[in-house]
Amino acid sequence: MSAFSWTRNGMPPSGGSPYERLSQRMLDISGDRGVLKDVIREGAGDLVAPDATVLVKYSGYLEHMDRPFDSNCHRRTPKLMKLGEDITLWGMELGLLSMRRGELARFLFKPTYAYGTLGCPPLIPPDTTVLFEIELIDFLDSAESDKFCALSAEQQDQFPLQKVLKVAATEREFGNYLFRQNRFYDAKVRYKRVIRPPRPPRTLGLQILSSQYYLLKGQFFSLIEWSGLCISLSSYYKDYTDKEKEMCHRMFAPCGDGSTAGES
Repeated sequence: MSAFSWTRNGMPPSGGSPYERLSQRMLDISGDRGVLKDVIREGAGDLVAPDATVLVKYSGYLEHMDRPFDSNCHRRTPKLMKLGEDITLWGMELGLLSMRRGELARFLFKPTYAYGTLGCPPLIPPDTTVLFEIELIDFLDSAESDKFCALSAEQQDQFPLQKVLKVAATEREFGNYLFRQNRFYDAKVRYKRVIRPPRPPRTLGLQILSSQYYLLKGQFFSLIEWSGLCISLSSYYKDYTDKEKEMCHRMFAPCGDGSTAGES
């Protein structure tokens, strides 16, 4: 359905352009009427967190055009996008921060919050207001997970158990989503971000860390599809097993006096 059809069916026919008429009933969420919002379907739960990774469907329209100039609705599984990194439109970032899971909303972005004074030739003319329809399918608050994974191994050792488990749950959700898309390598990367063997427990602190690791490991593997994970992680363990075999071979290889290297 075109943006013009929406405004024509939802607003009186008189007074200004279709976008101007539509804007009269929209909520100002930027404070300067640069980003306007109209909720089509209410969502539930918390608002999107500032550092979240979101799963959305969207379509962008120019005024008086029936077809979107940009859309990801044709994709079977939309791509995960992290706020502050993967979303290029300032207006879309602000819009998403005002949404809840399951919400469907329509936004008008003035040029300052969209493609600027130059536009994006030849598709977007200069100084163009655009309309986006956005559905927030889900989001993950990945701020603590990103912080944890950016730390050194020594700094990660100091994380409390409950926070480690929260990070594990977030990474598991990322990994499971990618797994369902058959993106096994990307899923493996997410799982491996917080699965690492502890160093030898030389102190009480490291003994506690060891317990955290095995508890964390159990939480991961009890909640993911075993068969697919074994396939996707097989290459990860290959180098390790090869080295183990080589070490055993050297230990028990015959020496010059007929004894083995492992005998004293």
